[in-house]
Amino acid sequence: MKASRECSKKTCKNLLAAAVDVFAEKGYRDATVAEICSLAKANIAAVNYHFRDKETLYREAWRYAFSESIKAYPPDAGVSKTSSPEERLKGQIVALLQRIHSKKNKEILIILKEFANSTELLHEIMREMLLPLQMKMQATIRELLGPDVSDSQIQFCEISIISQCVNPMVLKKKNEKNAPPGIGNVKAYAEHVARFSLAGIHAIQAELKKHK
Repeated sequence: MKASRECSKKTCKNLLAAAVDVFAEKGYRDATVAEICSLAKANIAAVNYHFRDKETLYREAWRYAFSESIKAYPPDAGVSKTSSPEERLKGQIVALLQRIHSKKNKEILIILKEFANSTELLHEIMREMLLPLQMKMQATIRELLGPDVSDSQIQFCEISIISQCVNPMVLKKKNEKNAPPGIGNVKAYAEHVARFSLAGIHAIQAELKKHK
């Protein structure tokens, strides 16, 4: 069952929203179905009916949080498909940073809890949901670098970009007391990441042309 797509009943949606909040705060292992049901004002039988078990609820809660995040921050950040690849890559970076650093985005908080205490329950569903975004960014990078670029070079560029977006959040959440300050101005940081990344991509592009 893919509840976030098929869940139309109010009780089901309430359970998903409550599960997102509880899993984001406590992680999978410390969250309880009873607490989720209490927050959703539903009985435990409703979880069994709509989701079968806690594991499925966990996966579907993350899918729901991710879908809501994508609605709030579309992956292209409003940049037209006819824009230059530089502008489209910048739009993807802006959208990713907005998603990651939004206080309303519980998808990222659930992932951070999962990183800290892995259950491996989200691997498959994260791959399913994130792959289209990954492929889109890789296609833009390939367009920038040209036909002579290798798959590994594209992958390295993508990893570099994603790391710049994700690392500040991970460092901040690992140890709140001693962590470096978070990004105060997401827009300004997005501009920096875009400039820095495009400069690196253009340098690789120049190397490719040199060895052609």
